[in-house]
Amino acid sequence: MVEEQQVMTHGAGRPATDRRLRSIIGGSLGNLVEWYDWYVYSAFALYFAPVFFPSDDPTAQLLSAAAIFAVGFLMRPLGAWMMGIYADRHGRKAGLALSVALMGGGSALIAITPSYATIGNIAPLLLLFARLMQGASVGGEYGASATYLSEMATPKSRGFFSSFQYVTLIAGQLLALCVLLALQAVLSEAQLEQWGWRIPFAIGAVMAISVYVLRRGLQETEAFERTKADPAQPKSSAWALVRRHPIPAATVVAMTAGGTLAFYAYSTYMQKFLVNTAGFGRQTATAIMASALFIYMLMQPLAGALSDRIGRRPLLIGFGFGGALFTVPIFTRLETVTSSFTAFLLVLAGLVLVTGYTSINAIVKAELFPAHIRALGVALPYALANTLFGGTAEYVALRLKSAGLEDGFYWYVSALIALSLLVYLRMPETRLNGAMAADGLPER
Repeated sequence: MVEEQQVMTHGAGRPATDRRLRSIIGGSLGNLVEWYDWYVYSAFALYFAPVFFPSDDPTAQLLSAAAIFAVGFLMRPLGAWMMGIYADRHGRKAGLALSVALMGGGSALIAITPSYATIGNIAPLLLLFARLMQGASVGGEYGASATYLSEMATPKSRGFFSSFQYVTLIAGQLLALCVLLALQAVLSEAQLEQWGWRIPFAIGAVMAISVYVLRRGLQETEAFERTKADPAQPKSSAWALVRRHPIPAATVVAMTAGGTLAFYAYSTYMQKFLVNTAGFGRQTATAIMASALFIYMLMQPLAGALSDRIGRRPLLIGFGFGGALFTVPIFTRLETVTSSFTAFLLVLAGLVLVTGYTSINAIVKAELFPAHIRALGVALPYALANTLFGGTAEYVALRLKSAGLEDGFYWYVSALIALSLLVYLRMPETRLNGAMAADGLPER
């Protein structure tokens, strides 16, 4: 009887593992499309900024586009609040499907919005509305996908599998850059500025429809199913988060501040910095960023797997020290660099430092909260910090540049990383002793 039971358990283990892997892959592919749609705005801002914001000053045009990019972040806390609760109460896959529907709708609206010359001030208003939709989507996406990937993974591999959130996030950004490179190769500068920039937004809308169907068919996580079946579990709400989990929520805000600012400084803003400050051509800057981001993407699962062996804190602390010490020298050297290969190495060096945060930040946050409030606990504090520091990164950098104080941005990034480092040094190790240990999932 014992032998028969062991055979049944072993036989059931492989289908369960296969379903788990399929769900993780499916959730990750959806995350890729989400972030492609989000980053296309930044990748093509150099081309569509004159369409919506007429001006003789390129920096002023970029500043206006960056301002709407930042305003889109204002919706992220609202989206995190609404969809975090939705994912905690109705399921992780339901939250994922809702977020990609909003993102696709925003991309479709940007693709068809007429220019300022055609409809006047209505054009930037429609652009703003589309980014508000996408901001709400991204606010919910982070918490839902971080929770889903973390809960679908086994305890021994959570760092590895949850790192695929940033693999696909970076892949989405990389895909946006590849689309840019392809369009730069087949279209002239004038064609890109007139209508070619609309193509990537249309592509994103079409992909979002496919991902919506995919996400509706995902397997739900065991942790959510157990919580749903227990009537004694409290309901997810912002009040419950603040009242019952204030320290984990504050920890997420503090640990995110420096990490998200560094990520946006070295990824989305860096492409504009290479053109606007270092003096590289648009295509050269795009190629530099695409190459560096590809290697950066491959580093995420390696660092995530390392955290499964040595813990999460060592990686966070390494990022804190490295980012605080080397951000100013990296940006200062990039101001005067003339070799595209040297620029690539400097950008990659910064991204290597940021890997200590990006590869594991999702799992660390998920490990701080119990299942019944996990999606909201991960999403809302993160969205608040991301709005304050990540969403404003480009705007602050460009504003300081226009004021002749560009190096102030380098010191700002370094200082905020140093403040987050203080949290990394004091926070507990979550790999074995976090709240996810109570989920009781088998070590398959």
